[in-house]
Amino acid sequence: MEEKKNAPVIEPPATEQEIEQAIEAILFAAGYPMRYDKIGEVLGLSPKDVKVIVKKMAQHFQEAETYHGIQLLLYPTTCQLTTKEQYAPYIREALGIRRGGNLSASSMEVLAVVAYNQPVTRSFIDLVRGVDSSYAVNSLLDKGLIEAAGRLDAPGRPMLYVTTDKFLRVFGIQSLEELPETEALSAAAAQSEQQQETAALEESDIAADDEAPLKEYSAPVDTDETDVIFENGGEPVAP
Repeated sequence: MEEKKNAPVIEPPATEQEIEQAIEAILFAAGYPMRYDKIGEVLGLSPKDVKVIVKKMAQHFQEAETYHGIQLLLYPTTCQLTTKEQYAPYIREALGIRRGGNLSASSMEVLAVVAYNQPVTRSFIDLVRGVDSSYAVNSLLDKGLIEAAGRLDAPGRPMLYVTTDKFLRVFGIQSLEELPETEALSAAAAQSEQQQETAALEESDIAADDEAPLKEYSAPVDTDETDVIFENGGEPVAP
């Protein structure tokens, strides 16, 4: 049986300039977000060190005197080399790229609920919107804008959903902290939570009533028959 040959050991870059050039080459060749830990694994650096270097590189790309048509976008766990937004029309025309379709209103609503309240279950999304959201959730999963992030520790163990780095990239933000403040979703979420709490209390009350011992029924006894008033205004008849 032949033994597997060991993979060749890559000599890590010696200088900071070589490290930056290597990172730039990796990101350019990838064309999609690369994880800091993966880059660090290749270059013999910690993810924290990679993030510091990439942040410095991103600032360099944004400087006006460098005249770059590309930019380096930073996300919590990944980074990506992309073109600057103002050159999108030239790129589409040169490459014959058709403009992509917009998200439907229902998909935007679901995406907003997830973004502002994550992690959330589909039942929570349904409560906030007031309608079934299965199709919109599946559509956003297919587009990679949301993803499953485990299950809720509750009966049925429903799936929890969160937004992705692609969501940040598509909407031009680097973290969820940059989302604009909104009172409408907060109010809707609070109302949904209140409804859930009310339903839970009602269920507990019903359960308590079911467990309470039944009392023996006894017919009511009139202590003073002369106080009885009939609908016709008559007096009680003596037996």
